[in-house]
Amino acid sequence: MTAPNATAAGRFKFAGEIEITRLGYGSMRLTGEGIWGPPSDVEEARRVLRRLPEVGIDFIDTADSYGPYVAEDLIAETLHPYDRMFVATKGGLVRYGKANGPWPIVCRPDYLRQCVQMSLRRLKREQIDLWQLHRIDPKVPRDEQFGVIREFLDQGLVRFAGLSMVSIEEIEAARKVFPVASVQSRFSLSERTYDDVVDYCEREGIGFIPYAPLAAGNLAAPGSIVDELARAKGATPSQIALAWVLKRSPVMLPIFGTSRVAHLDENIAGASISLSDEEFAELDAASKTNAKITE
Repeated sequence: MTAPNATAAGRFKFAGEIEITRLGYGSMRLTGEGIWGPPSDVEEARRVLRRLPEVGIDFIDTADSYGPYVAEDLIAETLHPYDRMFVATKGGLVRYGKANGPWPIVCRPDYLRQCVQMSLRRLKREQIDLWQLHRIDPKVPRDEQFGVIREFLDQGLVRFAGLSMVSIEEIEAARKVFPVASVQSRFSLSERTYDDVVDYCEREGIGFIPYAPLAAGNLAAPGSIVDELARAKGATPSQIALAWVLKRSPVMLPIFGTSRVAHLDENIAGASISLSDEEFAELDAASKTNAKITE
């Protein structure tokens, strides 16, 4: 049996400068229940991180709010000095209280400066490869938020910068202040809210980082189109969902999260699944129909 390898997903030249494997790893699950505190099995979490370069993954996404701070610390403790690993993190969401508690948005410029400095310290980096604003704060003039990101780039604290969960209008507003290298939003067969943003990013050469890309919802039910296609290809529904996301756009850089090595390998195998244009179109049509039904 051939070992899974993420490089089957192809490559993407990030911001026209750094080439990375299109399939990345999202670190939210390197935490405890409710994305709070340490993982239940720290050693298995470390094994997952050490496994990434072995299976061709050179792009890892995290955030200071995961834990909080737990994921960044664990990544640094396990992977530093990051041999050819592209590390992205995010700031602007605050955690307090308890597991499954609130995630308030706090994007005052002074707080964002603190976010970047502390992420640099936790990740043991002199420069963050990619720093993304986790959300635009409606309580703070957005140009102030974009302006401080411009500072990070100018000061060399951050190499590339991006946004999360934004509209085309918000991306264009930000691009007047700093070069937007990436957009991260929820996107999958069962979540098509940001279809227009995907198309915009493709036209503009901006990397689109979908999180929760393995979700298929009702389309993965027994006897469904995803289920039947998975059976025909000897795959899992999640692998079919990932194959569809990868084929959706060449700027698509899906990230998935797990705290188990076996699950990591299973998901990566989806990068090797080939969908014909007809199969992709059938999945696409079913996905759009399902999205309208569930609205």
